[in-house]
Amino acid sequence: MKIVVQRSKAAKVIVNQETVGEINKGLVLLVGVTHEDTEQDAQWLADKIAGLRIFEDEHEKMNFSVQDIGGAILSVSQFTLFGDCRKGRRPNFMAAARPEQAEQLYTFFNECLRKHNLPVSTGTFGAMMDVQFTNWGPVTLILDSQSR
Repeated sequence: MKIVVQRSKAAKVIVNQETVGEINKGLVLLVGVTHEDTEQDAQWLADKIAGLRIFEDEHEKMNFSVQDIGGAILSVSQFTLFGDCRKGRRPNFMAAARPEQAEQLYTFFNECLRKHNLPVSTGTFGAMMDVQFTNWGPVTLILDSQSR
Protein backbone atom coordinates (compact mmCIF):
# COMPACT_ATOMS: atom_id res chain seq x y z
CA MET A 1 0.00 0.00 0.00
CA LYS A 2 1.11 3.50 -0.73
CA ILE A 3 -0.35 6.47 1.13
CA VAL A 4 0.15 10.18 0.63
CA VAL A 5 -0.30 11.84 4.04
CA GLN A 6 -1.15 15.52 4.08
CA ARG A 7 -1.59 17.60 7.20
CA SER A 8 -4.75 19.64 6.78
CA LYS A 9 -6.65 22.46 8.46
CA ALA A 10 -9.92 21.39 6.78
CA ALA A 11 -10.92 18.99 4.03
CA LYS A 12 -13.90 17.51 2.24
CA VAL A 13 -14.79 15.11 -0.56
CA ILE A 14 -17.60 15.89 -2.99
CA VAL A 15 -19.30 13.30 -5.21
CA ASN A 16 -22.02 14.43 -7.64
CA GLN A 17 -22.13 17.86 -5.95
CA GLU A 18 -22.78 16.26 -2.54
CA THR A 19 -20.30 16.33 0.34
CA VAL A 20 -19.73 12.70 1.35
CA GLY A 21 -16.84 13.18 3.80
CA GLU A 22 -15.52 16.15 5.73
CA ILE A 23 -13.08 16.93 8.56
CA ASN A 24 -11.63 19.91 10.34
CA LYS A 25 -7.98 19.69 11.42
CA GLY A 26 -6.27 16.39 10.83
CA LEU A 27 -4.90 14.30 8.00
CA VAL A 28 -5.94 13.78 4.40
CA LEU A 29 -4.86 10.32 3.22
CA LEU A 30 -4.71 9.32 -0.43
CA VAL A 31 -4.65 5.52 -0.29
CA GLY A 32 -3.42 3.24 -3.09
CA VAL A 33 -3.50 -0.56 -3.04
CA THR A 34 -1.38 -2.90 -5.16
CA HIS A 35 -1.69 -6.65 -5.83
CA GLU A 36 0.73 -7.86 -3.14
CA ASP A 37 -0.80 -5.86 -0.28
CA THR A 38 -2.16 -7.68 2.75
CA GLU A 39 -4.10 -6.88 5.91
CA GLN A 40 -0.74 -6.77 7.71
CA ASP A 41 0.31 -3.92 5.40
CA ALA A 42 -2.91 -2.05 6.12
CA GLN A 43 -2.55 -2.58 9.89
CA TRP A 44 1.09 -1.43 9.86
CA LEU A 45 0.20 1.74 7.95
CA ALA A 46 -2.78 2.54 10.20
CA ASP A 47 -0.60 2.14 13.30
CA LYS A 48 2.14 4.27 11.76
CA ILE A 49 -0.25 7.05 10.72
CA ALA A 50 -2.09 7.14 14.06
CA GLY A 51 1.17 7.81 15.88
CA LEU A 52 2.97 9.88 13.25
CA ARG A 53 4.21 13.04 14.96
CA ILE A 54 3.75 15.75 12.34
CA PHE A 55 1.80 18.40 14.25
CA GLU A 56 3.73 21.16 15.97
CA ASP A 57 3.97 21.80 19.68
CA GLU A 58 4.31 25.24 21.31
CA HIS A 59 8.00 25.31 20.24
CA GLU A 60 7.14 24.65 16.57
CA LYS A 61 8.59 21.12 16.75
CA MET A 62 6.70 18.24 15.17
CA ASN A 63 5.92 16.42 18.41
CA PHE A 64 2.19 15.69 18.21
CA SER A 65 0.24 13.03 16.35
CA VAL A 66 -3.27 13.36 14.94
CA GLN A 67 -4.46 11.58 18.09
CA ASP A 68 -2.64 14.08 20.34
CA ILE A 69 -4.34 17.09 18.75
CA GLY A 70 -7.82 15.52 18.67
CA GLY A 71 -7.76 15.53 14.88
CA ALA A 72 -9.60 13.45 12.31
CA ILE A 73 -8.81 11.53 9.14
CA LEU A 74 -10.19 12.00 5.64
CA SER A 75 -9.28 8.82 3.74
CA VAL A 76 -9.65 8.77 -0.05
CA SER A 77 -9.01 5.75 -2.27
CA GLN A 78 -6.53 6.61 -5.03
CA PHE A 79 -5.58 3.85 -7.48
CA THR A 80 -3.57 6.35 -9.54
CA LEU A 81 -0.80 6.24 -6.90
CA PHE A 82 0.30 3.09 -8.70
CA GLY A 83 0.34 4.72 -12.13
CA ASP A 84 3.49 3.93 -14.09
CA CYS A 85 4.57 6.85 -16.29
CA ARG A 86 7.92 5.50 -17.48
CA LYS A 87 6.80 4.62 -21.01
CA GLY A 88 4.72 6.73 -23.35
CA ARG A 89 2.47 9.55 -22.26
CA ARG A 90 -0.44 7.65 -20.79
CA PRO A 91 -0.01 6.12 -17.31
CA ASN A 92 -0.22 2.35 -16.98
CA PHE A 93 -2.23 1.22 -13.95
CA MET A 94 -1.36 -2.48 -14.06
CA ALA A 95 0.24 -2.29 -10.59
CA ALA A 96 -3.01 -1.12 -8.98
CA ALA A 97 -5.05 -3.87 -7.33
CA ARG A 98 -8.35 -4.98 -8.85
CA PRO A 99 -11.26 -2.97 -7.41
CA GLU A 100 -12.68 -5.83 -5.33
CA GLN A 101 -9.31 -6.48 -3.62
CA ALA A 102 -8.54 -2.77 -3.24
CA GLU A 103 -11.91 -1.92 -1.71
CA GLN A 104 -11.65 -4.72 0.85
CA LEU A 105 -8.18 -3.61 1.97
CA TYR A 106 -9.11 0.07 1.91
CA THR A 107 -12.12 -0.66 4.16
CA PHE A 108 -9.98 -2.76 6.49
CA PHE A 109 -7.37 0.03 6.67
CA ASN A 110 -10.03 2.58 7.67
CA GLU A 111 -11.35 0.23 10.35
CA CYS A 112 -7.81 -0.13 11.72
CA LEU A 113 -7.60 3.67 12.01
CA ARG A 114 -10.95 3.76 13.83
CA LYS A 115 -9.59 1.25 16.37
CA HIS A 116 -7.15 4.02 17.36
CA ASN A 117 -10.25 6.08 18.32
CA LEU A 118 -9.77 8.35 15.33
CA PRO A 119 -12.78 9.80 13.54
CA VAL A 120 -12.45 8.65 9.92
CA SER A 121 -14.42 10.12 7.03
CA THR A 122 -14.07 8.72 3.53
CA GLY A 123 -14.79 9.41 -0.07
CA THR A 124 -16.81 6.98 -2.18
CA PHE A 125 -14.73 4.06 -3.43
CA GLY A 126 -14.49 4.01 -7.23
CA ALA A 127 -16.36 7.29 -7.71
CA MET A 128 -15.15 10.44 -9.46
CA MET A 129 -14.41 12.69 -6.49
CA ASP A 130 -13.49 16.30 -5.91
CA VAL A 131 -11.14 16.55 -2.93
CA GLN A 132 -10.79 20.00 -1.39
CA PHE A 133 -8.41 20.75 1.46
CA THR A 134 -6.06 23.26 2.98
CA ASN A 135 -2.61 21.69 3.27
CA TRP A 136 -1.30 22.90 6.62
CA GLY A 137 2.36 23.83 6.46
CA PRO A 138 2.43 22.45 3.81
CA VAL A 139 3.30 19.02 5.17
CA THR A 140 3.09 16.07 2.75
CA LEU A 141 4.66 12.64 3.32
CA ILE A 142 4.56 9.37 1.39
CA LEU A 143 4.35 6.04 3.22
CA ASP A 144 4.82 2.74 1.41
CA SER A 145 4.29 -0.57 3.20
CA GLN A 146 6.76 -2.23 0.82
CA SER A 147 9.55 0.10 2.04
CA ARG A 148 9.39 -0.60 5.77
